[in-house]
Amino acid sequence: MKKITLLLIVLTVQTIFAQQPYYNDVNLTLTGQDLYLELQSKIAITNTIFNYGDVRDTMRITDENPSNSFDVLLIYGYDDTGSCTNDRSRNKDDFGGSNCEYNREHTFAKSNADPEMGNVSNSTTGIGADPHNLRPSDQQMNGNRGNRKFASGSGNAGNVGSNWYPGDEWKGDVARIMMYMYTRYGNRCLPSLNGSGATQGSTDMLQVYLEWNAEDPVSELEDQRNPYLENEYGNRNPFIDNPYLATIIWGGAPAEDRWNLFSIEDATFTNLTVSPNPATDIIWIQNSTIINDGTIVIYDLLGREIIQESFNSSKKSINTSTLTQGLYLVKVTSENKQVIKKIIIY
Repeated sequence: MKKITLLLIVLTVQTIFAQQPYYNDVNLTLTGQDLYLELQSKIAITNTIFNYGDVRDTMRITDENPSNSFDVLLIYGYDDTGSCTNDRSRNKDDFGGSNCEYNREHTFAKSNADPEMGNVSNSTTGIGADPHNLRPSDQQMNGNRGNRKFASGSGNAGNVGSNWYPGDEWKGDVARIMMYMYTRYGNRCLPSLNGSGATQGSTDMLQVYLEWNAEDPVSELEDQRNPYLENEYGNRNPFIDNPYLATIIWGGAPAEDRWNLFSIEDATFTNLTVSPNPATDIIWIQNSTIINDGTIVIYDLLGREIIQESFNSSKKSINTSTLTQGLYLVKVTSENKQVIKKIIIY
């Protein structure tokens, strides 16, 4: 018990120092809907000062091309050598509604969300002016997308039947914006209102967004947005800071864990894996070398032993169907060595 208590202290300290200070008061041991609500409470702000007109200037900073400070990068864009409609970058001063100019794209389309977002002017505040949802886009590309729902595809941005694929470079950005909007505004921005396809399990998150979040890691462009918007607007997009938060909440394909929430180890066996993670009814513990006379113990976060079994082969299945949804610690011990992994049951 003392060892587990010590482990939990280490776990807490590691978590605190692994992520941005903005999240120091967020309980990251929560999972599923509980973590969703915790993050919703964290990013909920009432900003009646920042308006839609301000975004024009904000985008010059948040969406500055990391390779050229004179340009902004244009969402959905992919080619600077052909038609300007497809431009990936554009001079910051070329803002407007004419040919080869850029404007403000509501990634979660205005007409697909809460009616409050529908009529937007430069003085609009709140959901219609949320800068986490607004990205620069070529004005014609913006028009081509219109209010088409996002859907699975590949290659460059464009129509997929009656829907819209944002492009290989931008699909992760879009997914993390959708996750932010759903977390920030709840049912006013249901993912299915702005995207198509199956949902994940019993949640309202689209599988395609979870896939995009895992397949397209956070870019340098995304990373430069949060610090500025925290100061200018008042909150951050948590799914940019750590895409794995989406995995903890909604499951699906494991995304990048930028805070190393799942990497606590006392000693390492060669290529020890615990999968799937998150899991439901069963987990597999596998190692490339045979562990003789080993034990596997699963603890909850209060340090209580939930399951103990022997482990005497390179692959072992554990029935987890009786565990309630949440975060658990799996300790594998053999030959005076041990490794501790974290798993999510959902």
